[in-house]
Amino acid sequence: MNPRLVITNAAAGSTDVPSIEAALAVLRDDGPVRLEETADGADLDRVLDGRRDDETVVAIGGDGSLHALVSALYVRGELGRVPIGLIPLGTGNDLARTIGLSVEPDEAARQLVDAVRTEIDLIVDDEGKVTVNAVHVGLGAHAGRQASWWKRRLGPIGYAVGAIQAGLTAPGLHLRIYVDQERLPHSHGVMMVAMGNGAYVGAGAHLSPGADPGDGWADVMVSYADSPVARLGYALGLRRGEHALREDVKTSRARELAVQGDEFWVNSDGEVSGPYRAKSWTVVPGAVAMMLPDPRHARNSAT
Repeated sequence: MNPRLVITNAAAGSTDVPSIEAALAVLRDDGPVRLEETADGADLDRVLDGRRDDETVVAIGGDGSLHALVSALYVRGELGRVPIGLIPLGTGNDLARTIGLSVEPDEAARQLVDAVRTEIDLIVDDEGKVTVNAVHVGLGAHAGRQASWWKRRLGPIGYAVGAIQAGLTAPGLHLRIYVDQERLPHSHGVMMVAMGNGAYVGAGAHLSPGADPGDGWADVMVSYADSPVARLGYALGLRRGEHALREDVKTSRARELAVQGDEFWVNSDGEVSGPYRAKSWTVVPGAVAMMLPDPRHARNSAT
């Protein structure tokens, strides 16, 4: 018996009833399922208050739904003790790609049935706010603001349109950047600063192709693309995962990142906040207990 508390998030758009029902049918064949719909943080807290000790909490939705669940458990002091499952639904699903989950809800539910408990890392900022997948300053946040308009009209391709538009219009920033407390030598013309726990952003852009959310580190990327041509090249390279090959892009792996200087916006798991003049983030290794596909099964199926 594998009891599960399944949570949908109406505010995040996880209302594809046929897909949800297909996933639930798979889970019900494996054990008891309680389905709860939430509309806001208060709803989510109410549902978590009623969680039974033996239940895995399963979020049905995209990166935003998982972010909301992880954030709520973190604030409640329950993160790491409560096992979390994810059934991707919606337009983002970037972390799902990194951790090997199918973006087809019924197939993701089958993966969840055979999943093993796996600890993944978390990024926490200086205000105690969490990032599960990736956080961006500069172009990343500007693209998120642009994409929110385009996404409503074009669906997933809106992310790409927003990224390209941002690449042409976002201003370069003067920022002091500290990676594991060491200041980077260049501070002018900063186009984007990113800290990736997962490999993808914006519905599949390869921001941090080598990122592993279970290795205790985050991938840090800084772009100094400070001309319209360079910005367009960077934005297009980001979609193909080739931006790190550019001379105006610097990459590293770190556990701490701090940014100070010009006023900037922050995009954390697709949610934009700000403006700020100073912000810092720290990796908390193994903070999230996820139910993920067994890598041994992946190896066996590939042979």
